[in-house]
Amino acid sequence: MPAVLDVKNLKKIYPGNPPCAAVDGISFSLNKGEILGLLGPNGSGKTTTIQMLLGTLTLSSGSILYFDQDFSLHRTDILQHISFASTYTSLPSILTIAENLEVFGCLYGMNRKESAKRFDPLLERFGIYNKKHKRTGELSAGQITRLMLVKAFFIQPKLVLLDEPTASLDPDIARDICSFLLEQRDKEGMSILFCSHKMQEVMEICDRAIFLKNGKIIADDTPEKLAKSVSNFRITIVVTTGLERVIQAAMSRQFPCKIDHKTIEIVISEEKIPAFLNELSKQEVIYANIRIEEPSLEDFFLQIART
Repeated sequence: MPAVLDVKNLKKIYPGNPPCAAVDGISFSLNKGEILGLLGPNGSGKTTTIQMLLGTLTLSSGSILYFDQDFSLHRTDILQHISFASTYTSLPSILTIAENLEVFGCLYGMNRKESAKRFDPLLERFGIYNKKHKRTGELSAGQITRLMLVKAFFIQPKLVLLDEPTASLDPDIARDICSFLLEQRDKEGMSILFCSHKMQEVMEICDRAIFLKNGKIIADDTPEKLAKSVSNFRITIVVTTGLERVIQAAMSRQFPCKIDHKTIEIVISEEKIPAFLNELSKQEVIYANIRIEEPSLEDFFLQIART
């Protein structure tokens, strides 16, 4: 089965002395029914990549294929099947929610009645149906974010590009959005490119994740495998007796640690954990609580951002 999206050696070079490569020869694919995370620190090239994928920014070289068709040759037809939502964009503030969505529906060949039949259930799902006739300029940031998601999904696209879709949402609403995205993948076979700085969300919903840095792809794997590639674990100990002995044991082995009153957090590789805990036992350290945390995707993110 051909990929829904196939990017090959994509580049965006801005002139200068020397020229600046915002995106420097990246290649990746997105399959039908897959949620792919596009991740990286600020300035890594994520937004530039999305702009080229939407056709709002001209690529310097490379190719973009949607549904096995060259985007440069079939742009109009392809855009009928893809959509975009971002926390950082909005809609005309003078129009109501319904008016904005009706206008957008017209671009996809729908009349007002057809549009409303599709977007009303989504407005209800995202908790803004009662705002349907309010101007978008009167909405909160979270309500606008949810409206942008309605706009992206009511046209029933084959592929959706999402840029920080939960950035301004309360945690409970953000969780509901993530559940909705999983439903769209599982029930509709929808493909989603998901940009986010919330690594826990990426772990929960993405089938695969790509990390960009300085315009290049430096990692491409499942979130679980990327997290496990980080060797350091965290041990958090609430010490009752012997805090100084714990600190000394960690520092003598050059384990990074943070101390907060009687709680100490120690960064340690997995294979060194048994010997370290055995040493604390020999030192007669008494603790009220101990927690060992496996590396997370956020640890991986921080590691690549620092290197």
